[in-house]
Amino acid sequence: MTTPFRHRDTGPIRQAADTGTDVPDDLTVGQAAALVGVSVRTLHHWDEIGLVRPSGRTRADYRVYSAGDITRIHRVLVYRELGLHLAEVARLLDDPEVDEVAHLRRQRELLTDRISHLHEMVSAVDRMLEAKKMGTPLTPQEQSEIFGTEWRPEWAEEAEQRWGDTPQWAQSQQRMAAMSREERQQARADGETLNADLAAAKRAGVQAGSAEANALAERHRTMISQAYDCTHSMQVCLARMYVEDPRFTAFYEKIEPGLAVWLREVIGANARGHGVDPETATWE
Repeated sequence: MTTPFRHRDTGPIRQAADTGTDVPDDLTVGQAAALVGVSVRTLHHWDEIGLVRPSGRTRADYRVYSAGDITRIHRVLVYRELGLHLAEVARLLDDPEVDEVAHLRRQRELLTDRISHLHEMVSAVDRMLEAKKMGTPLTPQEQSEIFGTEWRPEWAEEAEQRWGDTPQWAQSQQRMAAMSREERQQARADGETLNADLAAAKRAGVQAGSAEANALAERHRTMISQAYDCTHSMQVCLARMYVEDPRFTAFYEKIEPGLAVWLREVIGANARGHGVDPETATWE
């Protein structure tokens, strides 16, 4: 049996080389980790939460991974690469109603879409490099077309100091540099419309966790994802900042009194429905 995928904890899925030899059954946790390219700690965590439990035992009562267990690990890695949280992955893998062949085809479609998206990002990086060579980064006017007239250049410097070493920062810079003027203006208009709708829902007494509130939370996450791929966990972290940072709080309070706290509650309830505990969510 060949290994169809190989994965690094922080890297992309890639095709493994076919050595022409079979992968043995009954792999120790160290052997399984080395085979699929994740850490032993990761496999221990997945075992603890019931996501992938080694199904065999040695005579010395050590747990070992079978070929079927390795197949399940590969499926987990595919879903993780697609951005699903572990709770969502577990639900999909353990659903008896799932058609596995149809499921694999869908996974392939999603991966193909991601490859296409990565090609677009490469093009955006090329445009950024060309802009750097020509000395033409985003101007303050172009930044205000995205973030509004209240945008301050020093905020960008602070954000870079805070998140400059994260993949999301690099992704946001690539995407913004690739935007046309019309796209920047549309992004700003979309944000203003969303904020108005959030304020109207808050005034109308829309409750966190309701279908209407969850739809607004997803619109908010989609808006953030114009800049970088925003998970539910990341969205919770942003919502905390809306309340903890006086500048964000003032921004939302100007739109509607109490909006920052209400939005945090709405985002937290929606995240909980997607398997994320808002009390312990981290930037992942």
